[in-house]
Amino acid sequence: MTWGMVRPADLSRRAWSVDVGLTLLVLAAQSAPYFFTRRLPEDGSWTFAAYWPVLVTSLPVLLRRWQPTYALLLTAVGIAAYAIAGTGPAQPIWYGPLVCFYAVAYQSPPRQRLVVLVVTAAGMLSIIQSVNTAVREMATWSAAYMLGTLARTRREAAARERAQAAQLAAERERTRIARDLHDILGHAFSLMVVQAEAGGAIARRDPVRAEAAFDAISDAGRSAMAQLRAAVGGLREPSAPQPGLADLPELVRGTRHDGLDVSFTEHGDPRPLAPDVQLAVYRVVQEALTNVVRHAAATSARVSLTWDGGCTRVSVADDGRGTGPVTPGNGLVGLGERVAAAGGLVEFGPDPAGGFRVTAVFG
Repeated sequence: MTWGMVRPADLSRRAWSVDVGLTLLVLAAQSAPYFFTRRLPEDGSWTFAAYWPVLVTSLPVLLRRWQPTYALLLTAVGIAAYAIAGTGPAQPIWYGPLVCFYAVAYQSPPRQRLVVLVVTAAGMLSIIQSVNTAVREMATWSAAYMLGTLARTRREAAARERAQAAQLAAERERTRIARDLHDILGHAFSLMVVQAEAGGAIARRDPVRAEAAFDAISDAGRSAMAQLRAAVGGLREPSAPQPGLADLPELVRGTRHDGLDVSFTEHGDPRPLAPDVQLAVYRVVQEALTNVVRHAAATSARVSLTWDGGCTRVSVADDGRGTGPVTPGNGLVGLGERVAAAGGLVEFGPDPAGGFRVTAVFG
């Protein structure tokens, strides 16, 4: 049975130093009456037989971290031997037992704590002979146990907070991965489907345009594979490069196909942006263009990046069917969460000039 055992190998060098220092302090406190008392034995000195219970109640403090209950039991033996022998100075040797009692309350399992409480209470009641002594000892031992319980409660609360923080971080990471996969694969597959349908329709009457369509399919697939490798690489190594502002022109070029013209314009003086903000801008454009290809039935789309003082604004507008109520899907919902995580705001809906517009602003 392991009574709240912690292996000595798990303790740091600092912990061992603290234990040794505390043990020596307890030993010095309990030995003081042997050196400074004025009432010496008849032969003028104390014998080892009178002193050894002090050692038995002091040295187990060194073991309390990895065997607190057994350490307390050893100190109880020392207390009993000191009381029965009655050859030492008239003093309570409680310091070591109180430290071990605190350790039991701090780190022993519930069943062991209950057993210790019952046995300790029964032992005190069997030897206490006055009300004053009973009140004093109950208050002293209860205080030691309550302090250990308070320390254990704080430790467990801190452990729960760390576990909750780790779980929240894992959930956020899963959400981020799901968004990245949605953005990367959704954009690539939409382009590949459109180009494949166009290539099949014109293969016989215009082989050159059909070849360009199939080249676009290959480009979209290679781009998706490269982004997937970067995303997976980011899981293994957080410093792996992610798409940013410099990749927007290539994203726009890759979205163009027969029947859809996509333009990119930039206004204002660029300023440095954090990598997470750059990635959010890229994903805004990627998701918006994916929706244009899938749902808008548009002939043109306009991507604009505007630097306005301390704000960065990116918008994607098309000339497709943008009227009617907007029901955000997983892509737009995830887009809003991604932008918010990067410190921005996103708006989407029908464009007054016709079509649909997605706008994100980062401060």
